[in-house]
Amino acid sequence: MTSTERSWTFLSNHGHVLVLVAREPGVLLSELSRRVGITERAARSILRDLESAGYLSRTRVGRRNRYEVHPDGPLRHPEESTAMVSDLLAIFPQ
Repeated sequence: MTSTERSWTFLSNHGHVLVLVAREPGVLLSELSRRVGITERAARSILRDLESAGYLSRTRVGRRNRYEVHPDGPLRHPEESTAMVSDLLAIFPQ
């Protein structure tokens, strides 16, 4: 795939982070940011956004964080607000 073909995606970075954390609740911030293609600072900010909005919670396990996605929340955009996070996550295989 060329860089032109990868210039946009159907999900926002928030969506990518949510899907990845749902698949791998113990993912390291460095790995998360690498796989989504954003900085660690941006990944940390997105995780804070998702946590403060109630879409996930964070638990400290030793020196690492473990995340739990809360799939019963509605999607945020008015056009998709009748769908739940669980509907979005169901699209992507675990």
